[in-house]
Amino acid sequence: MTEMTFKNIYSLAAFFILAFILSSKNQAQTLDEKIGQMIMVGYSTNNGFEDTLFYDIQNRNLGGVVLFAYNIDSPVQIAALTEQLKSYASTPLLIATDQEGGIVARLDENNGYIKTHSAYKLGTVFNIEDSTRAQASLMASWLNDAGINTNLAPVVDVDVNPLSPAIGRWGRSFSSDPMTVYQHSAWTIDEYENANILTALKHFPGHGSAETDTHLGFTDVTATWADSELIPYQELFADGYSGMVMTAHIFNSNWDENHPASLSANVLNGLLRDTLGFSGVIISDELFMPAVSQNYSFEESVILTIKAGTDILLFSTNERNGSSLVAEVIDLVKQKITDGEISINSIDESYQRIAALKSTLTGIKENNDELIPNTFSMQAYPNPFNISTNIVINLNEANPVEVKIFDVTGRLIYKKKYATMKSGRNVVRFNADNLSSGMYIVRIDIPGKFTTGKIILLK
Repeated sequence: MTEMTFKNIYSLAAFFILAFILSSKNQAQTLDEKIGQMIMVGYSTNNGFEDTLFYDIQNRNLGGVVLFAYNIDSPVQIAALTEQLKSYASTPLLIATDQEGGIVARLDENNGYIKTHSAYKLGTVFNIEDSTRAQASLMASWLNDAGINTNLAPVVDVDVNPLSPAIGRWGRSFSSDPMTVYQHSAWTIDEYENANILTALKHFPGHGSAETDTHLGFTDVTATWADSELIPYQELFADGYSGMVMTAHIFNSNWDENHPASLSANVLNGLLRDTLGFSGVIISDELFMPAVSQNYSFEESVILTIKAGTDILLFSTNERNGSSLVAEVIDLVKQKITDGEISINSIDESYQRIAALKSTLTGIKENNDELIPNTFSMQAYPNPFNISTNIVINLNEANPVEVKIFDVTGRLIYKKKYATMKSGRNVVRFNADNLSSGMYIVRIDIPGKFTTGKIILLK
């Protein structure tokens, strides 16, 4: 019997081979669960649907929750809330907010944080790398401490129209120069990636020239949009950006004579994926915004958004007509698949992209050897008919410990809590007999810290 020990990178084996390869193989989830992963909702604590949200996470495999300012009272409260939300999830949950800085900042001086600079001030007034990085790093630390793993930012709109009612007027764009927008966005993204926070570039294909506001109604940019608004996306994609892109509810007859960008296959599958080569997750802007809701029924908006190539549908609420919006969307999409209006292949592809994105949340960039286990080793009994593994955890000091193992989709397959593990060597027995070959992720938590590793099991 041999024991394999690694420092700061952790592996488990039962006839296991250590590897850092992300498998795209689709693990068994039902169609309902796959569709559930494609939905992100907000909620209000005052409408009686908080319990419905918990039920949707636990029983409908809801993929994400977006938090607004009215959900956040204080740093302590939001950390407790996100921990509660995650406790209902068997698949890692995207917990998102809009933390751009400036006027669009859900964490601010009103709920226990501090006022932040707008993108315009960072990119045009200061235009200094250190200032942009410093603010992004600060806000990333807030989100990390709050348990929020997704920031619906940065805005990469070019400030074509300084009076644009949704962007320029509020200083939400870094600059009127596309390359400056790119540079500051890249620095911002880098700081969030260092903190293991997902980001979303917005609002594709560019909202900066608009003369009206999609939050208020139909917005036509046919006469104002410029090709230069694509430059930040092109540059970021060339750098290897593979996070999320949020779509805009703007209309341009040169792209699509019938639908706004967010509902247009020409724009999303055509321009964004085929022309620009983006292969990551596409998330819609909020689908109850009047630019959509005043021109399309709820059913039409859901169907067209998915057919256009969107992976995650964003809604500001989890309630519609007194019932669960999540359940309604799942039932609607299943029916449209049966009717042949939505391709089941598109659901599988979206699900796989979401699963791949979520798998990046299982790692951390920096480990503190004084606070987390500094060695973690595995061993397997040699009898192939009794596949069990000893997970050996060495701690610098006694701590409560939680062990979790996930499959490649992020589905929790093993979880065990220990009230206290002693300083030194601790052994956890894990039976892998019922697991198929493939990649698995093991996560070890102690108070305030965690560490993870990716492994491949071969049988």
